[in-house]
This record gives sequence, C-alpha cells and structure tokens, in this order.
Amino acid sequence: MGFDCIHMNLHKTFATPHGGGGPGAGAVGCKAFLKDYMPRSALMEGEGRLQVRSFAGNFLVVVKALTYLMTLGQEGIPEASANAVLNANYLMHQIKGTFQPAFDRLCMHEFVLALSEFKKQTGVSALDVAKSLIDHGMHPPTMYFPLIVHEALMLEPTETESKQTLDEAAEVFRKLYALAQTDPQYMHEAPHHTEIGRPDEVKAARYPVLRYRP
Repeated sequence: MGFDCIHMNLHKTFATPHGGGGPGAGAVGCKAFLKDYMPRSALMEGEGRLQVRSFAGNFLVVVKALTYLMTLGQEGIPEASANAVLNANYLMHQIKGTFQPAFDRLCMHEFVLALSEFKKQTGVSALDVAKSLIDHGMHPPTMYFPLIVHEALMLEPTETESKQTLDEAAEVFRKLYALAQTDPQYMHEAPHHTEIGRPDEVKAARYPVLRYRP
C-alpha cells in the first residue's frame, strides 16, 4: 500500500476494545531502509522483510484475538462482520428522525451522530447526551470523534447485540431527545444516579491517580 511503517491493530476486528485507552496490540512492520533506526532487540528478519516487536507486549490481547478467530472459524468471521454492519444500520435508522446521522447513508460497523444543530436548538451538548445515557444503564459512545463532525457521537453496536437491546437503546435516545426539549438543565447535570457525577476531566488527564486508595 506504499507505507513505510504500518501497525496492524488488533482493535475491534479481533476482539480487542479500545475502551479505557487501550489495550493496543498487533504487529508493526517497516521497510528495510528504516532498519538502522530500529532498536536491534526489536527486529526480526525473515523472507526479506523486517518486523518490529517487543519482548513483552500485550500477550494476553494477542491470545484473546487468536482464540476469537479460532472460535469463529472461516464461516463465523464474515458472519460476525455482517452482523456488526446490520446492527449499526438498524440502530442508525431507529434513531434517525430525532438525532441525525452526520452521513445519511448506509454505514459499515459504526455511524456518527452530528448534534451541532441540536445543541444550537436546545443547549444540550453531545457530552450532556453521553452523560445522560449513564443514567439509563448505557455506556456512552465515543464522543467528539471524528474531529470533522462537530458535537459528534460515534456508535458501534457490534455483532453481539440483539434486536431487543438495540430497540431499547433507540428508545433511550428518543427519550433523551424529548427530555432535551423540556428539561435541558436536567441533562446538563447528568448523570444523577452514579457515585461520581461530573469529574474534572481536564485535571484527571493532567494529574491522573494511578493507584486506588480505599
């Protein structure tokens, strides 16, 4: 494909979520002219190609991906992919008419809602919607990505969701859409039913607490 260096990320396709900032795993390959810039301990040679590796990567992530592939098998892998695409399109069409997709066309395994106009009308942001989903027992979708879509929410239902859970999720989105029209302040203060409401996310990023102290 013309790249000088490429990472084959095990995310998503091979059962590795990105939630919580990772874990990332997968082979990194580079062209031979980069050899002199690579740590000698990280290079493996074979068949005229170079592969970058570490001695202790995310081993369990790789094992999980291999297990997933072996469990699904040759027929199961494309079936899982097809179901992921079906679920994403189904949920998108269930939500459409309230929150609007950024790209109103068939999607692949994920779709993006654009809430910029919705925010102008109600004052409720994508962050407010995401926090409100927590009160309904739903993990918020990816927020503010891709960057080219303002007030973006990116939903990835995956192949494992049933029609029932997708219908329940769509109903929650419709309820929040209606709530934003009548009580936007309630959504500004969400979540209401968690031990911690809205932490200082900037401070959390700059001064992370990496150790639990009971």
